[in-house]
Amino acid sequence: MATRVVEKENLKYEFSTKDPFVASIQPNEKITVACEMAYNGGLVTSLEAKITPEDFKYPFFNPMTGPIEVAGARAGQTLCIHIHEMELEEFGLTGLTAHSGLFQEWIFERQERFNQYKPVRVADGVIHWSDDLKIPVAPMIGVIGTAPAYGSILSLDNGEHGGNIDVQEMGPGCKIYLPVNVDGAYLFMGDCHARQGDGEVCGMGAIDIGARITLSVDVIDRHARMTWPRFETATHIGTVGLGRPLEDAMRVAYREMIYWLADDYGFTEADAYMLLSTVAEGRATQIMNPKSTFICKVEKSLLPTS
Repeated sequence: MATRVVEKENLKYEFSTKDPFVASIQPNEKITVACEMAYNGGLVTSLEAKITPEDFKYPFFNPMTGPIEVAGARAGQTLCIHIHEMELEEFGLTGLTAHSGLFQEWIFERQERFNQYKPVRVADGVIHWSDDLKIPVAPMIGVIGTAPAYGSILSLDNGEHGGNIDVQEMGPGCKIYLPVNVDGAYLFMGDCHARQGDGEVCGMGAIDIGARITLSVDVIDRHARMTWPRFETATHIGTVGLGRPLEDAMRVAYREMIYWLADDYGFTEADAYMLLSTVAEGRATQIMNPKSTFICKVEKSLLPTS
């Protein structure tokens, strides 16, 4: 049966409760959410697209589809978002600018050669980087989050609500755990990528692309001591830390994993800490957003089953 589609209309650039819901989803209902490319709609429709820095208008990056009401969700609970499929559009965009990414103006002067944009064709599960280089897609959602309890947060930013976190695992087959801060949850998403390298080091370092996300949502009780987003794949559980400097993001991710192991898997905190020093998988998934992202993962096969 075809799923209901939430179209990419009346796009938003901040997480808040000020806008009416664009759709409502029942727990366990499967829907498809259409998302615009991270930049102005219609910017890339062919490989011949000519892009300049003037095409990007701060802070209107990462347009989001939403807010979507999750029926029955109450403040203090958690959303468990199941990502079933992602259908990518035909053209994506990557690039670099002198003022973002790992090497900023303190190394490179603001020169034209450091403002470059590269449209790419994406088809048949492949990113057509050049005539000689074809890269398999690894679809992911860059921005996903819920509204804060008070005020608003730009779609460029990230925090305990989620937001612009850019975690490669958050694609088909992943479960994403997000806090519910207000009744109805106010779920937003966007900034899909055909693929992203660790660190997203050149600023626009992913293949940004429009996409259609098929998902369903469960509403569950909040995990004990869960403050930051979490995720789960077929093989791993993972925690997300956000902060600057990068060491702070790492500390958050590892602390949250210690809590998860202690609260749900029967470890003492000290034992969980030692276990992470033995088996944890951690990395910076992006360093370009207002707060960097570090994740901590543990393979499920290494954890108790009861």
